[in-house]
Amino acid sequence: MIRSTRIGRFAYLLLALMVLPLSAVVAQEVDREKIVNALAEMGFENVGYTEDEEEIIFTIQNSAYRIQGVGVAKALDLIQKEGLPNQKSCCVILLDNNIPQISVRYNNEQSGDSLATVAPRDWETSYDLGDSWKKVRKNKVKNSSLYKVDILIYPQFSFANYVITQIYTALLDFCPSVEVSLWKGSKIAAQIKIPVYNDGYGALESKVHPGHITLSQRFRLPYNIFARATVGFFSNGRYGVDVDLKMPLRNEQFTVLGRMGLTGACYWDAFKLHYDPAMTFTWALGGSFYWKRYNTEFTAKAEQWLLKEFGGRFDMIRHFRFCSVGLYAMVTDKAPMNGGFRFQLLLPPYKYKRFKNQYIPRVNVSPNMGIAYNAGNERKYYKEYRAEASDNIMQANSFNPYFIKTELLKH
Repeated sequence: MIRSTRIGRFAYLLLALMVLPLSAVVAQEVDREKIVNALAEMGFENVGYTEDEEEIIFTIQNSAYRIQGVGVAKALDLIQKEGLPNQKSCCVILLDNNIPQISVRYNNEQSGDSLATVAPRDWETSYDLGDSWKKVRKNKVKNSSLYKVDILIYPQFSFANYVITQIYTALLDFCPSVEVSLWKGSKIAAQIKIPVYNDGYGALESKVHPGHITLSQRFRLPYNIFARATVGFFSNGRYGVDVDLKMPLRNEQFTVLGRMGLTGACYWDAFKLHYDPAMTFTWALGGSFYWKRYNTEFTAKAEQWLLKEFGGRFDMIRHFRFCSVGLYAMVTDKAPMNGGFRFQLLLPPYKYKRFKNQYIPRVNVSPNMGIAYNAGNERKYYKEYRAEASDNIMQANSFNPYFIKTELLKH
């Protein structure tokens, strides 16, 4: 009887030792799913994860916060609260239109899970994804961004002092834009310009007429090359095709920049289009340096503008949380040197969420608005265009890993 009892206890103990590790694994899996569900509930899109012996990888697309760094900080808070993986790294890949942009990584060498002891400075930000994206790219995601419609109202203000009889002419437009992504990397946008105030910009600008109408496709190519191809109707009365390229170097403070466009002139008389079939080739090639201590970007490029004039352009932009400000200068042999200043302001609200029915269009003001001031009063040369309505200096810097790291340190 005593012997049977001992055998029974031994069998019970052996069974418990076999079941406990299995329970721990199941609990760990449930915790990861809990994080994914919580991130999706917060408004993040394209949320997914995978885990192996080396690391756990999350993917998120920040559609809940207008400041990318703030959105990343909120996501990291949630991940840390649930517990970082034991003796392995944790990687969060930030997406834009389902295309990976940067990685935010923490290497955990502790003997147990860490809940909230990791400081923002412990997370490393980089354009380099390593092998992490290959592991997670085919996984199913929660709260997909595909087929969801945004209606963004772009306020556009222009002014000039070309007319001798008055100090300034001015134009204020409200420009609703319907934007949707139908497949990975795509963005379809159609904009209408509604004039609110027009003093000196001509009769055509007093009529409701189309603005940007574009189809764009984003790519991430080998060697961390980011590319975007756009076709449609652009700003400054241009239509055609535009290709934009960016390649951060090994030292990610340095970036190679390139752009090519083949466009023709056009204008809208209400909804009647007038266009010139002749096409003009424009291009730009240069590079930038990001001074991470002060979040200041220096850019130098050689360019050919719309009148085929060749020259150079230099920009210095200081980026803050709620605005970007800077100076620019341009030179060509066909016109006097020109320059001025530019700024971009982040518009409230800074947090926004979709309806419970995710496919009801979300209506909001555009993320930001800005002005470039032409100090030289040059009216003919140095003309260029914006391929997408959302193109601006703040948007171009929003996925900069150094800028996002600054926001994490402020959090």
